[in-house]
Amino acid sequence: MLISVVIPNWNGAPHLPVCLNALRRQTLPPLEVILVDNASQDESRCLVAASFPEVKLLALPENRRFAGACNAGIRAASPSAEAIALLNNDTEADVRWLEHVARCFRDHPDAGFVASKLRLFDRRDYLHSAGDFYSVRGVPGNRGVWQRDDGRFDVEYVFGACGAAAVYRRAMLNAIGLLDERFEFSCEDVDLAWRAQLAGYRCAFAHDAIVYHKVSATGGGVINSYYDGRNFIWLLAKDVPGEVIRAHFGAIVGEQLRIAWSALRAWRGQAARNRLKGQLAGLIGIPHMLRARREVQRARVISSEALRALLMA
Repeated sequence: MLISVVIPNWNGAPHLPVCLNALRRQTLPPLEVILVDNASQDESRCLVAASFPEVKLLALPENRRFAGACNAGIRAASPSAEAIALLNNDTEADVRWLEHVARCFRDHPDAGFVASKLRLFDRRDYLHSAGDFYSVRGVPGNRGVWQRDDGRFDVEYVFGACGAAAVYRRAMLNAIGLLDERFEFSCEDVDLAWRAQLAGYRCAFAHDAIVYHKVSATGGGVINSYYDGRNFIWLLAKDVPGEVIRAHFGAIVGEQLRIAWSALRAWRGQAARNRLKGQLAGLIGIPHMLRARREVQRARVISSEALRALLMA
């Protein structure tokens, strides 16, 4: 299988040697590695040009955030690529990562995308993500986060793939579109997972395709609080089918109130204030997401029974 690897980067020079050297060691070499630089102010571009000449460097004139950089890389990928892997710059892929991803695609022809197993970089027997889940309360998350990787999370299919190491069939992306750049760098992978699942593309979990992740090494948690607060609401407005919202309306509203109350109690913290600002921005942006919702829901082919099975209680 021919896989192009796209790495978004912003001031990530300290992380790049580990990330790129791991790709050099892959038992299934990538078709190409594309590093998309978001107008970094450090030595990222010089480092790649000098030490990793095989890497295709796509230098953007401005910071287009995670989603914009990934989309630019996907569009620049070789037409020969059968799949596109998105990989964070603060990762180290196991030597057989792409080999196991390709085998997972081969064994699951119904899968439009594959979730890698993300472990913590500094505690290598603990999980960061065994694929994404989406709960009936309207909140996404990482399966197994902070738990020891003892095999209990090794299932065949999951809701979605964490964007730090997600691999998508080119044909699926051509059918449903790329990342929604309005999400910027939070939940853009969850939005894509929703669109894929509704359109009938399943997400297989490659439990032996392991990537070690430093977790937020190149993206601040305080900033993420704003985007999480906003984008959780946008996911509900754009992607979640009406039958789910109606069936769990009380739980969804209750979860948003719980998030707001927790932020108010921690008001002195910048992250808490950002979360509330994000929720407000999410509410203001609902009309824009409702316009996008029509197209997403029109593409739905998944049955109600299959949809219920996807969601976590």
